[in-house]
Amino acid sequence: MARPKKVSMQDIADQLGISKNAVSLALSGKSGVSEQVRLIVRHKAEEMGYVPPGAAAKPEASSRNILLLVPERVVSHEDSEHFRFFHDMLWILEETVRAHGCSAVIVRIDRQMEERLELPSLYGELEHIGVILFGIIAKPYAHMVWETGVPLVMLDSYYRDMNCAAAVSANTEGAESVVRLLIERGHRQIGFIGPANLTTSHEERWFGYWRAMREAGLPIDERMTLLEADDFDEVKNEQQIGAFLARLVATDALPTAFFCGNDRIALLLIRRLRAIGISVPEQMKVAGFDGLEQACAPDSGLYVTIRADKKQMCRSAVRLLLDGYGEKRHAVRWTTAGQLIPVSNEAGIDVRNFTF
Repeated sequence: MARPKKVSMQDIADQLGISKNAVSLALSGKSGVSEQVRLIVRHKAEEMGYVPPGAAAKPEASSRNILLLVPERVVSHEDSEHFRFFHDMLWILEETVRAHGCSAVIVRIDRQMEERLELPSLYGELEHIGVILFGIIAKPYAHMVWETGVPLVMLDSYYRDMNCAAAVSANTEGAESVVRLLIERGHRQIGFIGPANLTTSHEERWFGYWRAMREAGLPIDERMTLLEADDFDEVKNEQQIGAFLARLVATDALPTAFFCGNDRIALLLIRRLRAIGISVPEQMKVAGFDGLEQACAPDSGLYVTIRADKKQMCRSAVRLLLDGYGEKRHAVRWTTAGQLIPVSNEAGIDVRNFTF
């Protein structure tokens, strides 16, 4: 059997339609190409299995540990749907780190540590080459880690006033594709629910909703939008959604469809809609984001969602760190497209027209 052909710089250049010299500059870290081109080239090189000349002969660094700082609440059993989502993602991240010849050290940050701004003891005791902040962590805590000067990459969330690297979903584009689908299906009054005040992810998904509505020439009725929440407590969130629906019903302002900032919110909304006698998805279309397993069940009531590409997000975070972007104080964002997933059994939804 013939041995597989070794991937060359020219192969990468041909795939991307750029010069071999540009590929060489991007992979060597030299100036002469933009940061965007450098990221694209390195991503394509990894995808094609490119091995730099002499890479196998390089000695291992004395420490190849990467700390994965994980806030307790995102892996808590209190939120079973998100527990499964983040649990899967965390192990994908751990496997990705190992695949790059490094050791992943998972460190849980409990609520007290987060509130008191306490770094874990391993942070100072264990030699490491960088940190990946996993999921949504309080801004003061993220700032504290960032200000220690450690190479840092944030995964699945970031803060606009922190000039650090982050690997996230293509939130705006994904949200826009969902709302465009609802518009294409004849909906003109579309509501939005998502705590844009708490995370950049919800803020970007709100913007995607806004952009799709404005481009279609549709007015946004503020009565049909719920943009703030105090925290991520499920009981409080459901109560707030229930009160929001009650106001809409009382003023005869219910839309025909809702886009929710994530599937968890969408499921809470569906539960409250059914509790007041509104059939979902028959009478009301509810769309979400993330592709949670429970939300994608046939009887969930969800109309459509965006399934996040967890594997690619994890790969992106590790590559950003190992390629040196965690050391730079630049706001580098590596966004990963998701997949539009119809959940209901309604016919006639052609997702090929709604790629992003």
